[in-house]
Amino acid sequence: MSHQRTYTEDADYDGQSSEEESEITDYLSSYPRYVSQPPQYGPYSSLESGSSTQFQRYQPGRALEPIHTGETLDIGQTAHDSYAAHSSSEYLSDPFSGSTGSHQDHYYDQDYVPPSYRGSGSPVDPEFDHFGYDAEASFASGYHSQSYYPARSRSPTPAVDDEDYLVVGDGSSIHYTGAPDSEKEEYPYPAHNHSFFPSDMVKRPSVLSQSEAETPGAERLHFGAAPVGRTERRHLKRKVKLTKEGNVVIESQIPEMLVLPRQATRETQATQYSMIFCDPDDFPKQNYPIRQILYRRVTEIFVVITMYNEDEVLFCRTLYGVMRNISQLCNRKNSKTWGKDGWQKVVVCIVADGRKKVHPRVLDVLTLLGVYQDPQNIHKREGFESTPPTAHLYEYTTSFGLDSNIHFKYPDKGIVPTQIMFLLKEKNQKKINSHRWFFNALAPILQPKVCILLDTGTCPGNNSFYKLWKTFDVNSNVGGACGELTAFKGKRWSLLLNPLVASQNFEYKISNILDKPTESMFGYISVLPGAFSAYRYFALQNDENGVGPLASYFKGEVLHGRDTDIFTSNMYLAEDRILCFELVAKANSNWVLRYVKGAVGETDVPDSLPEFIGQRRRWLNGSFFAATYAIAHTPQIWRSGHSIARKISLTIETLYTITNLLFSWFSIGNFYLFFVVLTSSLEDESFGLWSGIKVFNWAVQYILASIMISLFFISMSIKPKTEKAKYKVLSIALAICMVYMMAASIVCAVKASSQGGTANSIMIFSVLITYGVYAFSSLIALDPLHMITSFVPYLLLSPTYINILNIYAFSNIDDISWGTKQDADEPEPVATPQQKNELYEDAIQHLKYRVPVSKAKKKPPTDAEKEQAAKEYYAVIRTNVLLAWVLSNGILLALILGSGSNTTDTFSKQTRAKTYLIFILVFTAITNIIRLLASTFYLLITLITG
Repeated sequence: MSHQRTYTEDADYDGQSSEEESEITDYLSSYPRYVSQPPQYGPYSSLESGSSTQFQRYQPGRALEPIHTGETLDIGQTAHDSYAAHSSSEYLSDPFSGSTGSHQDHYYDQDYVPPSYRGSGSPVDPEFDHFGYDAEASFASGYHSQSYYPARSRSPTPAVDDEDYLVVGDGSSIHYTGAPDSEKEEYPYPAHNHSFFPSDMVKRPSVLSQSEAETPGAERLHFGAAPVGRTERRHLKRKVKLTKEGNVVIESQIPEMLVLPRQATRETQATQYSMIFCDPDDFPKQNYPIRQILYRRVTEIFVVITMYNEDEVLFCRTLYGVMRNISQLCNRKNSKTWGKDGWQKVVVCIVADGRKKVHPRVLDVLTLLGVYQDPQNIHKREGFESTPPTAHLYEYTTSFGLDSNIHFKYPDKGIVPTQIMFLLKEKNQKKINSHRWFFNALAPILQPKVCILLDTGTCPGNNSFYKLWKTFDVNSNVGGACGELTAFKGKRWSLLLNPLVASQNFEYKISNILDKPTESMFGYISVLPGAFSAYRYFALQNDENGVGPLASYFKGEVLHGRDTDIFTSNMYLAEDRILCFELVAKANSNWVLRYVKGAVGETDVPDSLPEFIGQRRRWLNGSFFAATYAIAHTPQIWRSGHSIARKISLTIETLYTITNLLFSWFSIGNFYLFFVVLTSSLEDESFGLWSGIKVFNWAVQYILASIMISLFFISMSIKPKTEKAKYKVLSIALAICMVYMMAASIVCAVKASSQGGTANSIMIFSVLITYGVYAFSSLIALDPLHMITSFVPYLLLSPTYINILNIYAFSNIDDISWGTKQDADEPEPVATPQQKNELYEDAIQHLKYRVPVSKAKKKPPTDAEKEQAAKEYYAVIRTNVLLAWVLSNGILLALILGSGSNTTDTFSKQTRAKTYLIFILVFTAITNIIRLLASTFYLLITLITG
């Protein structure tokens, strides 16, 4: 970029050296005054012939022609324009002589042009729009109009750090460096004609020049004293171009250091940043220019990754798994939908729940990928301020990835371009709000066919996206599907050494092998886990009255809190269960839910007890109330568009849900009852055990009862994160009790088999079926390793699942939080000292003159009062639920273990305890057989249909 050139001298000019001044004067006066053709050299084109006025050099202190209000100084009129404006042969007056004339001459190597010196079509023409140009943007781009230069400030006292001025020495002189020339100068200085310039006058570039280097060892010569003081520059506000609809959308170039492994295109060279000020529901109406729409691409799969404050390792694990799945879609050769350019049909949306909550290292990862640029830096760079937005949207197509080890992965590792939309919410408003941005703001614009939901920390396995998408493609009535969610085991399965992780791994595996296939055969899966699931976007749409799955799903965002009852608040802790039920029971529709074996998603599970208890508190309370909601709305299924056979099967599944709900309600009572019956049976003389077993059993049973009672008090007053040790000690004590109960059950089973009898055989057979189903189903599913690595930790921690998790969940039924807090509102300002004095004086006057107190009108309750009322209401409901739960389990124990019942001779005589044990074991065996048959039938169908 070139700029306006100035003349300088090697020696400093102090305004008193007559020899140097005369030399300059002689040089300028030697030029012919009367010419018939425009001179060859532009800087002196205005020195036309015929002038009788003796040239006078400008002296410091001489007043220039006044600048009138509203006028702008011309700092760069070219010689060609000047000559065109003064083509007549009239004599020109000296601009510094003070004489009047139609036109006054000036030096083109000076910056000042008198206001009266006007040329038509120049920037100083009254018809010329000075404010239609962005001067800085024009020169920054390296190109500008030949006939236009930016207007110089009219300020008579420019700042010493002003970019247009150069301070010389101690600041006694200052020189305006001038405006830059155009890149293509029509009248350049003739560098080859050295005789034209005096030998001691050297042409040098301006200080603004970045394309040419300064002449070393030379100093500039300037005239006049430097102005003092500072005057702000005017008309320097940057202009931000808005879209036609008035939206702030900026194309921001990626850093130069970012190396692209592929040929650069527009979508890989720049990040599109959009500042959003509206609610998610209003976003589609704002007509933001989404890249996927601008490029006229069809969206087959729309992936959302919800994020709160997870670290960069979990984030990279999830995003890299998504990139590998997109690459596998592009590698499919026999598909009509997927292939080489299949990545253009997949959009990945990352939603961060709160700008101040997101992990800084995650933002660093997105910056390395070229996606993220700090919105505050964008504001500063673009030079504009705005009201606080609701969200920031970044769109970029990255051509490489980062794995969980923060290692770059390029196309040689199979990575293909990935279209990423990063939505950074300004405030933390919970996960359900993030999904509202996804479903109600972005999805209506892209109109995807399949929406895949992921949590940060969940890594989709190989071909998981294709298998989920294929399920929707083959079955037109599938509205939702889920894959096989497993626990992340770490490198070489090292995390399974943690009993808590191992027990969760077993729990997830049995759910995938038995529960999910069984529910899939009925057509209704009670929950599609939000960590890894997929939905057909069309199936989720509401009807013309705004009633439908999404409307019911997002009620949890507005009904969750003090404005609703405790039932609804807890129900929407498991809002994904509500979405599943509303989708299956949608009016005049016959959507079903499916489990997709082989679509694996590996998720990060809690590895500490406090985190585990907090997670399960939300899951248990949410699932309990959501299941109650589904049971209460069973008639809604009969108003759907399902066939009669499907409606009957869904009703049967509802009965199955009711049974499981009842068993979970009495689980704590059943655990204590089984413990007492099995351990007390060892006191029978037929076992021939130690004589002090009775005392030992009494002590152990007392310890177990004490643990369960203490859990109620601890759960209602102490959070797991506050007292980790207490919960850990109780969990270990329960595991020890479980070891004793397992030993007692083995001894009793051996004794019962030796005694024979129908009752004993039934009990033994039921126990074998219960545990045999786990092993057999794992073998036919070709996934038996969890039985070896995780079965024992699961048995040892099963009392923790039954007692600690259930007691803590019901004791905190009034806690409707997700474990995270929303951003608080700004606090009210504190009274100033003057206001405090006024309040004090008012108090003195009121007491001195006994000012009567007027009865205030009844005001509506404040938010704080509403919050307190809600807490009291929730506390009452919690107490009622706890009383009902404890009393019902207590009545069960009283009926079974009450007077007339001897638990010592359970296996030798027919007692109430033995009858109840047979009932529980048989029912458990029957349900497990049903699960085994349904899962086996599912495997056969999958094997046949592929």
